[in-house]
Amino acid sequence: MVGGRGRSRSPRELADDPENWPHADLSGHPAAAVVQAIAAALQAVMAERRLSFRQLAQISGVNRQTVNDVAAGRCWPDVATIAQLEAGLAVRLWPASPTGTRGN
Repeated sequence: MVGGRGRSRSPRELADDPENWPHADLSGHPAAAVVQAIAAALQAVMAERRLSFRQLAQISGVNRQTVNDVAAGRCWPDVATIAQLEAGLAVRLWPASPTGTRGN
């Protein structure tokens, strides 16, 4: 389980090239890779719909700064936050799999 010291650094900070977030290399960090996939999907939907962080906060019920932190990889979002964002956007943000392949 990720927790304690495992979350002492943000997902973005675990990348070899954090300046490339949300497309940075997170090899060896599967939990951070999931957060990165969520951030990439979130940013894509926001861009497509031309939503600001403030607008997304209003429709999802998630604090504006939290939305910004999730998109920027500065936090480890909890399941409730992801569920609220998905409900507000009416899209799935959670990746099918962290590696892009389907499991059994």
